Amino acid sequence: MRPIAALLILACLTAPAPAQQDDQPTPSGQAVPRFVSLKFDVANGRSGPSRAHPVAWRYVRAGLPMEVVAETPDWRRVRDPGGELTWMHRSILSGRRTVVTIDETPLRARADEDASAEAIAETGVVLTLERCRTGWCRVEGQGYRGWARAEALWGVYANERGGQPEAENDGSPALSGPPARDTALR
Repeated sequence: MRPIAALLILACLTAPAPAQQDDQPTPSGQAVPRFVSLKFDVANGRSGPSRAHPVAWRYVRAGLPMEVVAETPDWRRVRDPGGELTWMHRSILSGRRTVVTIDETPLRARADEDASAEAIAETGVVLTLERCRTGWCRVEGQGYRGWARAEALWGVYANERGGQPEAENDGSPALSGPPARDTALR
């Protein structure tokens, strides 16, 4: 019986620490999870938190929203709109909030289904997020501005979609999508 207890204690002591918790301070002092966007047209997502790790994904879209799910002082573990997890250096991420459309999305003159459509955003369009309220988000892109249903956007929090804030982040994307695949395990 003693060898089993010793193994259990050893396993607990050598187990990796869990990801950042909401009540623990982060290296940046900002909340985790949170949404950010890519600063540059070309950005590398790596399989680990250093330049020595191989590039797992090459992103070629400035403004693409990312969700920070963990961080070190210089590196951020991010989830992209497709659910992929990679590491990015903090210098290539911006605090500017953006969203990406999940489906073809009308941008309405007011936060109301009956309001006229100012424009139609195709699936996959990156828009700048201005604000959200009662399930609608004010967005802007390519010279057009309007209100879009929050559920049609990836890059918004549960409380911005009109629901209650999530009690605990379970690691799933902010909006439904494919399950996350960890590129560090490939």
